[in-house]
Amino acid sequence: MSDSLDLVQLRSFVAIADCGGFGRAAAALHLSQPTVSQHVRLLERRLGAELVRRDGRRTRFTDAGERLLVEARRILSVHDQALERLDASGQSRIVIGSAETAAEQVLPGVLGALRAAYPHHGVRFQIDRSTQMTEAVARGTIDLAVILSTTPDTPGRPVGSLPLAWYAAPFWQPPVGREPWPLVAYVEPCGMRQRALHELAEAGLPVDVTAESTSLEGVMGAARAGLGVAVLPSAGRQLAGLVERTDLPDLGLAAIHLTARRGLDIDLEAAALAALERFFDDLRRERGTTSIEADEADEVGERLGHARD
Repeated sequence: MSDSLDLVQLRSFVAIADCGGFGRAAAALHLSQPTVSQHVRLLERRLGAELVRRDGRRTRFTDAGERLLVEARRILSVHDQALERLDASGQSRIVIGSAETAAEQVLPGVLGALRAAYPHHGVRFQIDRSTQMTEAVARGTIDLAVILSTTPDTPGRPVGSLPLAWYAAPFWQPPVGREPWPLVAYVEPCGMRQRALHELAEAGLPVDVTAESTSLEGVMGAARAGLGVAVLPSAGRQLAGLVERTDLPDLGLAAIHLTARRGLDIDLEAAALAALERFFDDLRRERGTTSIEADEADEVGERLGHARD
């Protein structure tokens, strides 16, 4: 058996995490679901470890799967960037990055707008944490990135906001008395984690980080397993296997920023910006947000943006 890892199999594996399951990954990659499943089985055989578990309709990564996911993202990123530098075909390609927590909710609209405006351009996505997206835009390896912002120093242009909420498994029970509240979170650095710790401290509630992960799937999986509460952005859609907790301090809003690399075509940035603005307009209508509440939501992004000036 070869000592190397297969890039096609790794791409399928990462797509399962990014898209939220085998079926969605297969559709995104234009493969059959049995093919994606076979790719995972081959990776498990190669590494000698179980990587993915299915729990009903949900997909969960094992500890070995979480470790592979981190390495697979690095491998594919290096490979794709090298291929772009060596590509002599001259075909234009737009590289769009997104924070994991924003990808499923906002990327489809951006993709549709860019494909309509630039039908002769290829589009590639890179999904990672906001800190990595920011660095990639600064390096020029990503053209546009959608970033979740909880701090005033986030680069880019504020385009809207999403409420942050506490989530836990339906069967999870809160601690009794002065027992610490168990928190499930991203590893540092993470703005949502810092917001959660700050609000719990302000409320005088002790907290213990009982589980942490480098991926959104890992955070949600730990919360579904009942290991604690997690902070996630909400667009008013129910998250499978989780329920919102309203017995904890209000977390406020997180701004969504669109940041572009230096020298990017202004029309390209405008097309992405228009798509994001339509998304947030539709979201307000779905939530029945009043004009006053909408203005307040926009002001969050504006305050974060102006704090840098």
